[in-house]
Amino acid sequence: MSSFYSNFIQNFLIAFGVVIGASLFSGLGALITDKPPLKVMTDVAASIKIWAIAASLGGTFSSFAVIEKGLFEGEIRTLIRQAFFILISLTGANAGYEFVRLLQRCGGIWGK
Repeated sequence: MSSFYSNFIQNFLIAFGVVIGASLFSGLGALITDKPPLKVMTDVAASIKIWAIAASLGGTFSSFAVIEKGLFEGEIRTLIRQAFFILISLTGANAGYEFVRLLQRCGGIWGK
């Protein structure tokens, strides 16, 4: 059961990290190309959430295989476990996006 909890935490943090990392590096690229970094960071964070979920699950095909096994072979426990992993990955990606939006709001406050 500890493997379940460690995978749970890892999926959240991987999705969170993908969104944060991509946003920070896109902000660095925006600085280099003389574009507004916070706007670019927010746009990238919004568009990369689905890829963060796929990355945290280890690719989409393995997830579909687990879902198929749960549906067609009657392994409901496996299906529920995968649903939790997808949900926690979605939560991590959205938390990363909200963190970037918080940076943008704080930048607006500090910039004035």
